[in-house]
Amino acid sequence: MPRNFLQLLSLLAVVVFTLPLQADNWPRFRGPSQAGIANVDSVPTKWGDTENVLWKTDMPGPGASSPVVFNNRIYVTCYTGYGLNEEEPGDKANLKRNLVCVDRENGRILWNQEIPADAEHTKDFSGFVALHGFASSTPNVDDTGVYVYYGTTGAAAYDLDGTHRWTVSLGDKTHAFGTANSPVLYKDLVILNAGVEGNAIVGLDKKTGQEVWKHEGVNRSWNTPILVTANGRDELIYSEEGAVRALDPATGEELWHSKGIDDYICPSVIPVGDDMVVAMGARKNTTIAIRTGGSGDVTDSHLVWELDKGSNVSSPTYHDGHLYWVSESKGIAYCADAKTGEVVYQERMEPRPKLIYASPVVAGGKLYYVTRENGTYVIDANPEYKLITINEFEADKSIANASPAIVDNKIYLRTNKALYCIGK
Repeated sequence: MPRNFLQLLSLLAVVVFTLPLQADNWPRFRGPSQAGIANVDSVPTKWGDTENVLWKTDMPGPGASSPVVFNNRIYVTCYTGYGLNEEEPGDKANLKRNLVCVDRENGRILWNQEIPADAEHTKDFSGFVALHGFASSTPNVDDTGVYVYYGTTGAAAYDLDGTHRWTVSLGDKTHAFGTANSPVLYKDLVILNAGVEGNAIVGLDKKTGQEVWKHEGVNRSWNTPILVTANGRDELIYSEEGAVRALDPATGEELWHSKGIDDYICPSVIPVGDDMVVAMGARKNTTIAIRTGGSGDVTDSHLVWELDKGSNVSSPTYHDGHLYWVSESKGIAYCADAKTGEVVYQERMEPRPKLIYASPVVAGGKLYYVTRENGTYVIDANPEYKLITINEFEADKSIANASPAIVDNKIYLRTNKALYCIGK
């Protein structure tokens, strides 16, 4: 048999072996799609303390970050030593950030790596910070390692076995809202929106943490950038007060910008179809759609539609031609036509969900909305509002701020108290 044919068979075997692993991973904030879209067929819609809970693992401390899944491991951050109670938070000098690695099959904690906080440049556990704490940034993982961001304590990198590689400070400025932006991985770079700490988005070398590029002047941006490809070109897109911007992820140079939303921005931009992104945010709740692939100021040429409804905290998701989201405090669920921005429904969620800081995930034709205090609402993902069920843990009444990871027909859901694997 010809040698080149054997090499081709070997390559195909590698591809076939690798694809299932890639399909079963949820390696970053909001998953592979960057929009909370799970590629599953059948996932539970109902659970409780024992029903459809395959395992439960108590966490070393609380956190608002989402779990990520890579091969047979789950990675999630939390914090310890300070800030467990707003009335008696303790001594800030004892604050630590923890990266926890969990066995995906049984929930056993495999390792827990701590980094002492930069207490001098860390906000007190009070006010808005107390709503989400000190571990709100979701890890990002690939075959080179695990990457985390801890605000003024810095960005850090670990090998998959938990070996610490580097920690790099990206600024020491603080804000009453705290910090939450998650790392983005692009080729040999880890990219971080350090708009709060250093007024910049920074590209770091994965191996060393050395700065490769810096895009300065980031204005009131609490969201995680996304990566898209437009006209054969990679674009790193983020939203800030007054503008949506696309950068070259290799160099940090601006490719285009559009008129944005005139307020601080928490929700992340999401990709919609092959050539459009949707940005949302601000206290007035605004949503805009922009075509990608432009150059310079694209406000007149690429701004597709605007809508005076949205969310101030959580990001939207996309399914079958429609956008879905909930307002973080009004208790209203929305559906809009992604092409036109026309609102298809806006429905009051009953019973009232109170605050919702987590972003939704769509899986198996259902929408999963995690509330802070009142469980997870499961709603049909179609243009007619239908509440299917509300799932609560009677034995765990702790706050839930994290978006779930859904892979392999299982839901990985974390609260301030525990990490759960929900499946059948």
